[in-house]
Amino acid sequence: MKIAKELLSYAIIILIVVLIRAFIITPVRVDGPSMNPTFFNGDIVLLNKTKRNFDYQDVVVFKYGNEQLIKRIIGKPGDTVEIKDNKIYINGNITKDYQDNVITKDFSLEDIGYDKIPDNYYFVLGDNRGNSTDSRIIGLINKKNIKGNIVFRVFPFSKFGTIKR
Repeated sequence: MKIAKELLSYAIIILIVVLIRAFIITPVRVDGPSMNPTFFNGDIVLLNKTKRNFDYQDVVVFKYGNEQLIKRIIGKPGDTVEIKDNKIYINGNITKDYQDNVITKDFSLEDIGYDKIPDNYYFVLGDNRGNSTDSRIIGLINKKNIKGNIVFRVFPFSKFGTIKR
């Protein structure tokens, strides 16, 4: 009877861990340089799967084909987006940039067939715009493909902590 109680305790703990990982938070490994200098290849971050309303500057993980990509939300539904002279404009206003001194080809939503971002879609960029497969190339990201947002870095330990927007 004592062994059965112990096994039940362990089974409950395992079930809780599996449920947390499946529905609440899960680790993700950064693959590639597209989010430098915010994240580097091999960093391990935690993905919050419960957030469904995304905001400017949220770093999200989304499904693209058979891959998971990590990018920053720059434009939301109803927005216009333009990159001109290496500056990002949202609805005609310059926005915060996470990569200084990078040469980026001018871009407009019209380049991918839109005048503004439709409902349930987002425009995402890698922080390393010079080396990023993002909305300029793959198009807008449907909200249903976003798995969640990055909230915490666990590795490398020297950068352990919450993610600043």
